[in-house]
Amino acid sequence: MSESVEAFVRGLPKAELHLHLQGAASVPTVLELARRHPQLGVPVDEAALRDFYAFTDFAHFIDVYISVNRLVRTAADVQALVTGLGRDLAQTRVRYAEVTVTPVSHLQMGIAPEAVTEALEQGRAEVLAEHGVELAWIFDIPGEQGRPAGVSTLDWVERHRPEHSVGFGLGGPEIGVPRAQFRDVFARAADLGLQCVPHAGESTGPQTVRDALDLLGAVRIGHGISAAQDPALMAELVEREIVLEVCPTSNLRTQVVQRIEEHPFPVLREAGVRVTLNTDDPGMFDTDLNQEFLTAHRVFGLDVPALTEIAREAVRASFAGTATRARLLDEIDAYAGVERSLS
Repeated sequence: MSESVEAFVRGLPKAELHLHLQGAASVPTVLELARRHPQLGVPVDEAALRDFYAFTDFAHFIDVYISVNRLVRTAADVQALVTGLGRDLAQTRVRYAEVTVTPVSHLQMGIAPEAVTEALEQGRAEVLAEHGVELAWIFDIPGEQGRPAGVSTLDWVERHRPEHSVGFGLGGPEIGVPRAQFRDVFARAADLGLQCVPHAGESTGPQTVRDALDLLGAVRIGHGISAAQDPALMAELVEREIVLEVCPTSNLRTQVVQRIEEHPFPVLREAGVRVTLNTDDPGMFDTDLNQEFLTAHRVFGLDVPALTEIAREAVRASFAGTATRARLLDEIDAYAGVERSLS
């Protein structure tokens, strides 16, 4: 890999669309929380925590993710996650991010509904003031808890969602979690003006992607990589201009794909499907958005113009306001133009 490509990626302004608040927590942040609550069984030693993140499969990843969720027990913990995330995003030149929050996880830890809102708002304001990074919120259902969790999530959203809330999602395991049970919840979310962005086709086949489109009204899909197995589905995604939030390192670390060279990102892209690059849970997967772009260069063969277009696609596919999208696209174009003139 050339140093010039690495330098270009480090400076490239970016947007990220698929990023979970708890899973984004850096190792130092998780260690701090684990040491506050040692009785919960999450390792309090850095080496042991990194071993804790050696996932054997997708189900094991979900178990670990839930364990880390339990460390977030106060509103101050939530705000610390937001401010830590903002710092990390700024270091990789992410200018805008749509962050997935799972309200049910915080409510089940006894945090008051309004306190969750306040923590998100205060953390967002601090991140914008200190780092110039703009955050927006997507609220998701922990799918393993079924329809009741969907109703609880939507009830919180209806009563307590903060400003800059843009989307409604569905995370957790896909196997054994039929999408149809959440159909009415997603319809209510759409009525509230939230864009529907469920996970689908990560650890299951193309039918889950179809269900996300047909049953949940998805306008963007988290992961969606199994669509590469179905040419007709890929053609439908192209026709409907559905964007897939692709997370290559995540898929490798959870062993959804066995080798990064086998990842279907190139297949999707060559079929004309709109794709973006994302980190999913960068703290758990030891990655950042720069690394995802460099993987796309090193493994999938994307050159600087293609990487620049991926950055633009994330902005176009975002739910940011018109002015924010225009500003971000101008930043990307200005940077890419300067880099070309210097090369």
